[in-house]
Amino acid sequence: MFTTRPEIAATFGAVATTHWIASQTGMAVLERGGNAADAAVAAAFVLHVAEPHLNGPGGDAPIILHDARAGTQHVICGQGVAPGAATPEHFASLGLDLVPGTGLLPAVVPGAFDAWMVLLRDWGTMEVADVLSYAIYYARRGIHIVARIPAAIESVRPLFEQYWPSSAAVFLPRGEVPAVGSLFARPALADCWERLLKECNGPTREARIDAARRCFYRGFVAEEAGKFYAANELLDCSGRRHRGLLTADDMARWQATVEDPVSLDYAGHTLLKCGAWSQGPVFLQLLALLRGIDIAAMDPLGAEFVHTVVEGMKLAFADREAFYGDPDFVKVPLGTLLSEEYNAARRKLIGEAASHALRPGSIEGFSSDLSHLARIKPPEIMAAGTGEPTVARLGSVGGDTCHIDVIDRDGNMVSATPSGGWLHSSPVVPELGFPLSTRGQIFWAVPGLPNSIAPRKRPRTTLSPSMALRDGKAWMSFGTPGGDQQDQWQPVFYLRMLHHRMNIQESIDAPSFHTEHWNNSFWPRLAKPGRVVIEGRYPPEVLAALKARGHDAEMGAEWSEGRLSAARLEDDGQIFAGANPRGMPGYAVGR
Repeated sequence: MFTTRPEIAATFGAVATTHWIASQTGMAVLERGGNAADAAVAAAFVLHVAEPHLNGPGGDAPIILHDARAGTQHVICGQGVAPGAATPEHFASLGLDLVPGTGLLPAVVPGAFDAWMVLLRDWGTMEVADVLSYAIYYARRGIHIVARIPAAIESVRPLFEQYWPSSAAVFLPRGEVPAVGSLFARPALADCWERLLKECNGPTREARIDAARRCFYRGFVAEEAGKFYAANELLDCSGRRHRGLLTADDMARWQATVEDPVSLDYAGHTLLKCGAWSQGPVFLQLLALLRGIDIAAMDPLGAEFVHTVVEGMKLAFADREAFYGDPDFVKVPLGTLLSEEYNAARRKLIGEAASHALRPGSIEGFSSDLSHLARIKPPEIMAAGTGEPTVARLGSVGGDTCHIDVIDRDGNMVSATPSGGWLHSSPVVPELGFPLSTRGQIFWAVPGLPNSIAPRKRPRTTLSPSMALRDGKAWMSFGTPGGDQQDQWQPVFYLRMLHHRMNIQESIDAPSFHTEHWNNSFWPRLAKPGRVVIEGRYPPEVLAALKARGHDAEMGAEWSEGRLSAARLEDDGQIFAGANPRGMPGYAVGR
């Protein structure tokens, strides 16, 4: 099968990310003697500088890791929680039916930093100063910027100039959008990291890492964020100015947690995902539905494959909307949702024709009422900085997400999907040089739902890294940016590898698809029932066949579906990796 680039092969280690500089940074760490955890952390902080339209230091980062020495896998939850003052009643008092997608109100505690520090402390070998040195270098000296960064800044330029001066000061240096291909520096961010390093004192490596965590969540970072959010009322996508709810105390009360992954056995492999505080289990649900269907007999580029997978996705994502939420606050019936009995009944709903209904399952003791979705109305205009733009055909250039995969020579693995803290969606905190996450927009502002907003609660994030085991041994790390598309593009990639013997790069390069059938996780939460978008390289007869089955199908642009990367470890010790070629700077490297 044609590929845009080879699937790389290595034995010493491999790194695949959404930006070549981050990939090479991770590889440089491995060459210096660091392990997969060290490399992933260093790459992550470089991504904050290289892709500020896709993630930032004030964002979120769920991580799945494999510890080769112990033979165990863990999830680090870097998804921060809602402020203590964030309640449905507060939003109702402001006359808001939805949590805004921009501004100060949707901020949650920035979880990425603590998640990376926990990974570094408990599974890494290097010092905070070592892993931060690469990001500080680029923030101080400047980093080459690709076309989408200036495009993202230009899309919110009037907002910055008129309403968010702290963002204009960072992203409109000398009052101008940085030129494509220029070096773009972040001196305030470099100052922030250097100040943090000066305060990271302690007798051991672990103590110095914990000092950095305290500095961020109980020191000057939290203090500056709390002061900025308390002192300002700034414009958001509601068309009004609002004061933020996040406080320094909110940050001090939170820390990243280490959890067991959720898993499902399928086709001789075990897939690991984050819990129901993420959308990750929908991937597992989809596999559970497909276990009774002969996917291997289908043409992986044919209409039957697209139809069957899309119809399964519709059922799994309907359950996401009905049942998923932070398990610390609500009971989520994951055991039932992943059971064979439940999925055998749901599987019968996958027919020859496309469904245009949102059909969650019925589980005793749990409500599947989705009547709140009827209240959603399209806004008169899409405000600057809103939406989830990974679907390139929509023409949006706002915020998105990154992904990191690392495997080292000892077989340690990391799969992480950092996001949030986008330059476009929230104003920069001046003394820090970066904005905070607006992931709170994923909450519902009405009470009584599994994902209703509440103090100290995690929003049901779309961020969804993946890891797969084969014969009980860690086999592959993979993932993609893409909001609601993350657990659509990943299953397509995974099924083609398992059933159709594609390698990583072949499966990434093959044309893909997504559906917009259910309500989007991001403001303004719209749905397009029955809509399926297939990549422009599909034959016209596939589009015609989908329409004949009743899908509201359309052909998107060529090379527009997905931003996957992956790395896998085979029994002979070879490491293979690949990354997305679709208009982005993603690359895999290895030795």
